[in-house]
Amino acid sequence: MVDPANTALGKMLTEEITPVVMVLRTSLVEETCQKNGLSFIKMLTPFSVFDNIDVPVRTASDQPYRLQKFKLRFFYASDIQKPNLQAAKERLEKVITEAGEKDTSDYCSELANVEKGLTISESELSPSWFQVFNKELAFTSSFSDHEAFDHPVACLLVVSSKDEEPVNKFVDLFNTNQLPSILSDGVMDPKVLKQYLLLHDNQDEMPDKASKILSEMKSTFGSSDCRLLCINSLQDGLLENENNPWSSYNLDASLAQHLGCFLSVDDIDEIKLLIQDLSAKHIIPHMEQKIRILNQQVSSTRKGFRNQIKNLWWRKGKEDAPDTPNGPVYTYNSIESQIRVLGDYAFMLRDYELALSNYRLISMDYKLDKAWKRYAGVQEMMGLTYFMLDHSRKEAEYCMENAFSTYLKVGAHGQQNSIRCGLWWAELLKARDQYKEAAIVYFRISSEDPLQSAVMLEQASYCYLLMEPPMFRKYGFHRVLSGDSYEKCDQVKHAIRTYRSALSVFKGSSWSLIRDHTHFQLGKWFASLGMFDAAIKHMLEILACEHQSKAVQELFLQDFILLVQKTGKTLEVWGLQLPIIKLSLLRVIFEDHRTYASPAAVGIRESLWRSLEEDMIPLLSTAKSNWLELQTKLVSKKHKESNICVAGEAIKVDIGFKNPLQIPISISNVSLICKHSASSDSTEVDELNSAANELSSVADGQIDEDLTKLISRDEGNAENYSFTLSEAEFSLSGGETLVVQLTVTPRVEGILNIVGVKWKLSGCVVGFQSFKIDHTKNTAAKGRIKHKLSPSDEMRFLVVKSLPRLEGFIHHFPTKSYHGELHRLVLELKNQSNFPVKNMKMKISHPRFLLVGDREVKNSESAACLIRGKSERSGVSVSSEEAASLFNFPEDSVIHGEEPLLWSLWLRAAVLGSISLCMTIYYELEDISTIMRYRILRMCYNLEVLPSIVVSFKISHCPLRLQEVLVCMNVVNKTSSESFQIHQLSAVGNQWELTMLQSMDIPLHSVTPGQSLSCFFKLENVRERLTSEDKVVLDGIRRSHVRLGTQGGKQELFDTISSLVADFHHQERFHQGMSDQGHPDAVDFVLIFQPHNKSQDQHLLEYSRLFTHHVCHCSVVSRSPIDWVMDGPQIIHHDFTMSFCKINLRMTIHNSLDAALSVHINTYDKTASSITSQSSDSTGITSENKTGWHDLSLANDVKQSSDILGSQFAKQVSPESVSPFIWSGSSSTSVDLGPLSTAEVPLQICMFAPGVYDISSYQLNWNLHVSNNQSPGTLSEQSLGTCAGSPFYLTVLQST
Repeated sequence: MVDPANTALGKMLTEEITPVVMVLRTSLVEETCQKNGLSFIKMLTPFSVFDNIDVPVRTASDQPYRLQKFKLRFFYASDIQKPNLQAAKERLEKVITEAGEKDTSDYCSELANVEKGLTISESELSPSWFQVFNKELAFTSSFSDHEAFDHPVACLLVVSSKDEEPVNKFVDLFNTNQLPSILSDGVMDPKVLKQYLLLHDNQDEMPDKASKILSEMKSTFGSSDCRLLCINSLQDGLLENENNPWSSYNLDASLAQHLGCFLSVDDIDEIKLLIQDLSAKHIIPHMEQKIRILNQQVSSTRKGFRNQIKNLWWRKGKEDAPDTPNGPVYTYNSIESQIRVLGDYAFMLRDYELALSNYRLISMDYKLDKAWKRYAGVQEMMGLTYFMLDHSRKEAEYCMENAFSTYLKVGAHGQQNSIRCGLWWAELLKARDQYKEAAIVYFRISSEDPLQSAVMLEQASYCYLLMEPPMFRKYGFHRVLSGDSYEKCDQVKHAIRTYRSALSVFKGSSWSLIRDHTHFQLGKWFASLGMFDAAIKHMLEILACEHQSKAVQELFLQDFILLVQKTGKTLEVWGLQLPIIKLSLLRVIFEDHRTYASPAAVGIRESLWRSLEEDMIPLLSTAKSNWLELQTKLVSKKHKESNICVAGEAIKVDIGFKNPLQIPISISNVSLICKHSASSDSTEVDELNSAANELSSVADGQIDEDLTKLISRDEGNAENYSFTLSEAEFSLSGGETLVVQLTVTPRVEGILNIVGVKWKLSGCVVGFQSFKIDHTKNTAAKGRIKHKLSPSDEMRFLVVKSLPRLEGFIHHFPTKSYHGELHRLVLELKNQSNFPVKNMKMKISHPRFLLVGDREVKNSESAACLIRGKSERSGVSVSSEEAASLFNFPEDSVIHGEEPLLWSLWLRAAVLGSISLCMTIYYELEDISTIMRYRILRMCYNLEVLPSIVVSFKISHCPLRLQEVLVCMNVVNKTSSESFQIHQLSAVGNQWELTMLQSMDIPLHSVTPGQSLSCFFKLENVRERLTSEDKVVLDGIRRSHVRLGTQGGKQELFDTISSLVADFHHQERFHQGMSDQGHPDAVDFVLIFQPHNKSQDQHLLEYSRLFTHHVCHCSVVSRSPIDWVMDGPQIIHHDFTMSFCKINLRMTIHNSLDAALSVHINTYDKTASSITSQSSDSTGITSENKTGWHDLSLANDVKQSSDILGSQFAKQVSPESVSPFIWSGSSSTSVDLGPLSTAEVPLQICMFAPGVYDISSYQLNWNLHVSNNQSPGTLSEQSLGTCAGSPFYLTVLQST
């Protein structure tokens, strides 16, 4: 630890606890001193401090020591009294006010980093006026009756040589009526050391008179106690000393140079000698003598065991006495007062061991006497003595804590002493690096007085900063508390100083609320001082306070607007945070050779456009070059690093504006900041880059001269022919983010640089923001990737001369449509330029949805264009999907001037959900002087497809004919409000003949929302049974369409073979993975339906909207390897009285496999008992009444599927029964079938009685023929199987 005497507290004690000299002087003495602008005491003060007096001192011990540092404190007799608290408060306010007025230049400077303060010492960190303030604050407790170090040790009587009867004046000066109360009230011994001084003014030129008076004084008061001091030896008032000793004691520098102006060097040396002799030869020896006398008295009365017992016995019972505010009264001759004087004198002469022993001796006496103020004073001095001795730290801290608490216990009488004790206690802790504890002490000192509280809190904040590690948050918090206290006592400048230092902690931290409070208060205080620039700077920091409440945000914004209005001018702020510019939403939309028909086209990924345009652009389709190389081929090397735009075509910039507040704000005059240069050489480009970099470097509301010129030129845009700017005006509600599109339209060729954006907030604050673009992000909608470009290159454009530009629009394009609905659209293309375009091509992203129709635009409805014989075909080939999506306009298609080009398009909502339909139109320019030889128009439309109906088909083979299949169509209406009328079902292909199984009359309202419908049809492949001549005739008949709905209607059938319906059907086959070539074992269906016509108007029904559903590749192949049909008569009349009946049958068998197989037909005879039993169970009619009759259930009409797993025939014939019929011939017949071949097998059956018979008592066993190089698994899952006979009912009647 550092020597306690060299610490701040040690220096303070050597200056404050020193001997006091009472000065009594005449008025002429002051008059003589005032010639130098000094009072008598001020004239002596600079020489009353000795850093090396080197005086030997011997107190109570026999061992002397040398005193090096010593100081005398001079006070007029009238000032030796308890200070007036109001006057003391005024002095404190004066100290603080003068300190605040010293320097205000750093108020507007940049905030220093608080961490830099950790490298400097405490004396350099804290303000120097703290010591003056603490000294003045401690002085308020001086000249107390319970302490002796403020009592005068000596009295200096000063008389002027011009006074009449100077000797008598000395006697009159020490009149008891003029002495301080502490002398007259018995608090201290009135017999003090007296020194007599005769002051002579050398300007009076009467040295003999002064010598005569001095001789008279020595004869009266003694020669050792009398002195003569001659001053004012200079006649011209010019100070000879360059270093004025009084300059450091006067705060006014202008007056300091006139202090001591008549005092020569000899005069000053004589004053020094006077004070030194007074200290070394009189005061110090006097104090030594008194210490020895008092020590002897104390030793005889209080020291020793006997004296201690006597003292305790004498004080017995005093602890039960009630407390009084001031405690008992002790006179100067009481042993308690003598012990206290002995301790204070020893402390002032640096004999700390002697002082501590006497303080400890008297401490218990005061405690037993309940003299709490005196007890606290002794405890305070004990703590200081422990510190100066560098003894036990705990003892020192305990004594200071005890003293402080006891002073507070005393109340108002000990308040000022508690403040002084707290100051010394805090300094004691700081000297031992206990800054946290010192800060707590400062906080306890802070009283209700805001001025004192402010200074104490500020000193506590420095303690937190000096800790290891520093407590920055507590430092900033106490700075804020200190600033609030300064503001309460109108010390605004000090409040600003403390808040600014606190802001250095809060800046960049997450403590947003206290940071906002700090900025807001600083803004108010700077505004009250008229420093509007600094006020606005702080208010700008809290405009975007999204974490604050709505009321606080409104308060901040209103105060900021009022502050700006007080300046009387429009405020321009760079980087204004209200609203917040969302650079992440920044998007530049411009058109070079790629143009856009709508904003929806801009939002499509560039990769999709590239895929569409790859086969259209000659350079790409022939050379297959990279897309990034295209610009290099079209643009010269000189301009390849620049974006290209066309004169007269707007560059659009989407900028996101976010209101971080909960309250609405109004924004006006929003426009871009641009710079145009007619020259495109490298020098000009470098200047543009330099300007952009300069704009990016502007910060903190400062706008340089170049930016001001650029902005002012934009404001005069009416006279600027190089480009035009758009302006926007809007309001943002709380928390709203709005994307605003601003445009700049270049008028002439050159270089255009987009620098930033500007706007006006609430009509009085202009904000500016530069575009600092991330290199790795693509902000241009055109999709060009330039990772190596600088931010200025991203916003720099090469403006070329005006070029033709196509404008495209699709009329009647729906935003929503039902699934399967057809729409007839019109594409309109315009070219406002007088220069025509040529070689136009169009590519469609989804040909499944959109097809190109005829050039002739008809006015008829969609449905009417698809009627058979009147149908319209698409204008593109549908041989492949790529070919279907590319359309070449005729060579004679020229667009220019006012005449547009109209072309029909067909839209079908093919898939449920939302989809974006994209189209690109390529066209070439006839002007070859430009760097762009072609342009592309990009179009995009969004479509939402809603559910309509769901169609499914189930196909099964007809049990009567091999060429026919049965079709079950199931329709379900999935809409919530729309009813549909089914109009037509078509089987795609000429080989199919489609008929209904029965006549159906479907009502118009039959397929209502949520309803389902089933229809049954017969489908036959007629090509297999017709000759070639018949097939030619069949091609013209087209029996593959079935009209549904009301049969009495006159609606014509729609063409599904050669119309756009067929084209859309081909697209469906492509997307379902089918080839365009039809499969002989599969069939495609097209269902055509229309919305329900509530008006029952036949005309509207015919030409309403049209819907189509396409179901592809419905298989007609049987699941069994073989199919067969039993053919023969159904009803026979026979006379059974003559003979039994023979019936000839024929079985046709078809092999459905691509391999040869053999079929074995096994027949079984039924017994009469089995038939009778079956008949009786099913009909309830006995065999006696109805022999041979069987019940025919409707379920038996359903074709039974083949059992390819080889299930066995379950019916066993009983040998005891007699069969009503038998199979004639052999019971087993075999036949070989080649791949996909058919064979007929004759059969015969004999009937013995009339009746209805089910002759299904047979089985077909099939077996594959497997070659040597072929495994059975390659043909079928099994190589053999058994199929049960199909029901075949034969009616035999008795003939008459």
